[in-house]
Amino acid sequence: MEQVGSTLQRIMAQTLQRLPAEQLPQAAWDFAAGRVVAEKTRVVAFEREILTVEVPDATWHTQLEAMRSQLLRRLSQVMRVEGVQFSLARPRSGARPSSR
Repeated sequence: MEQVGSTLQRIMAQTLQRLPAEQLPQAAWDFAAGRVVAEKTRVVAFEREILTVEVPDATWHTQLEAMRSQLLRRLSQVMRVEGVQFSLARPRSGARPSSR
């Protein structure tokens, strides 16, 4: 079963490498992070081989910082990347402050 998993990952990596350059960072992040994380985050920049990912709050930031080396290893399977950094999402203009 492990061999099937690694074969599928290799196929996915090859598929992602065929994407246009402007689509690769987000697609590679989606692959590396997995569906649940990818749904809560978004790539905001890819410059000088550093991927910047926006996270919704400090809890997500802390969790992803702890996973940084694992995420970077997976990203490296599909694109040339030297690092990944996380930034907190800015509140949307017009958004109401939380009433806690």
